[in-house]
Amino acid sequence: MRILEACGSNIADLGEEHGHRVLHVRGKGGKVVLAPPPPAVARAIDRAVDECTSGPILRNTHDRRMDRHTTRRLEHLAHAAGIRMPRIHPHMLRHTFVTTVLDSGASLRDVQIAARHADPRTIMCYDRARKNLDRHPNYILAGYMASGT
Repeated sequence: MRILEACGSNIADLGEEHGHRVLHVRGKGGKVVLAPPPPAVARAIDRAVDECTSGPILRNTHDRRMDRHTTRRLEHLAHAAGIRMPRIHPHMLRHTFVTTVLDSGASLRDVQIAARHADPRTIMCYDRARKNLDRHPNYILAGYMASGT
């Protein structure tokens, strides 16, 4: 999700579709898409919502809607997790999502749909590991040829 989408999400946007827990996300251009949160994210949402029945999912320390200027909070969380980077910002999480999902074996098409990019070439710009020679197709081909299949 984009930071504005996450900060703009309300408790009323949570629901269920086809047996999946979902978050109705208002994206660019006002389009609403369904995002099924993974179990760990669903648990974090439950903790954030707590006993509330309406209002924003993400609240700041003053119990108001968190805004897109969350860089300081993200820097604090990164520091607490031992992540040392000269500059960190919320959009980096989208880059990390794309890179990690591609590394896990998801298809380019599925990642494009999840990231809601109209052009698949945009995904390649987000892929931080695109220059990683460890996953170069030459190695995959060599392994395939060596296996005799």
